[in-house]
Amino acid sequence: MSLLSAYRRFIILLDWTLCRIYIRKIEIVGREHVPMEGPLILASNHLNNADPPMIALAVPRLPTYMAKREMIRWPILGPAFRIFGAFPVRRGKADLAALRMASDVLAEGKMLVMFPEGTRSRTGGLGEGHPGTAIIALRTGAPILPVAVTGSEAITWPWIFLKPLSIRRIRIVIGEPFRLPPVERVTSEAAAQATGVIMRHIAALLPPEYRGAYADPPVAKPAQPSAAQARP
Repeated sequence: MSLLSAYRRFIILLDWTLCRIYIRKIEIVGREHVPMEGPLILASNHLNNADPPMIALAVPRLPTYMAKREMIRWPILGPAFRIFGAFPVRRGKADLAALRMASDVLAEGKMLVMFPEGTRSRTGGLGEGHPGTAIIALRTGAPILPVAVTGSEAITWPWIFLKPLSIRRIRIVIGEPFRLPPVERVTSEAAAQATGVIMRHIAALLPPEYRGAYADPPVAKPAQPSAAQARP
C-alpha cells in the first residue's frame, strides 16, 4: 500500500470515528445506485461544511472535490481535501482553469463531487443552482449522481467538539444516475435549462421542507406557535 493510499484510509477512518462520537444516527439510502467505475459527477445540496466528508463516507468511491478556494487553504480540512485530489474554484466567476481540471478528472474515469448551489444554504432550503455543474456535464457527457443531505445543518462549529452525540440524525439519500440530453452547443440557455434538471433531481430526494427554490409548489417550513397559541 502506498503512503498516499494509507493516508486516505486514515482520513476516512478518522471521519467515521468523529461521526460516531458526535452523531447519534447516520442513515445512508441508495448506495446501490453508485456506478463503481467510469466518469461520474456527484451533485449534492449543501447545508454545512461537514457535507463533503459525510458524502465521502456514504459513497463507496474515491471522491475528487471541486472546492471553493478558501476551503483548500483551511489548516485542518484543507490538506485532507488536497490528498483526495481537490482543486480550487473561484466562486461567482467563470473559472476556466477549474472547468478544464474538472474535465480532466472525468476523462480519467474518476468521480467528481460538486455542490451546484455554490455555497451553503443559509435557510436549509435548496438554493438556486449555478451553471458550472451543468456545463461540465454537457461538455463531457458524464452521468450525474444526485445526492441529498439532511440533518447536517444542525452542526455548529467549533462547538460540536464539546457536545458528543449532540446531532440526532444525518440522512444521505443517493438517487439513480442520469445523463443530460446532448446539445449541439453549450449556450447559456442550454446550461440554465440543464441546471434546472439537475437541481430538480436533487430536490426530488429531499423532504418537501428542504426543497427551497425547487419546491413545486413552493413549500414553507411550518411556523412555530406563538406563546399565546401554545397555552392550553
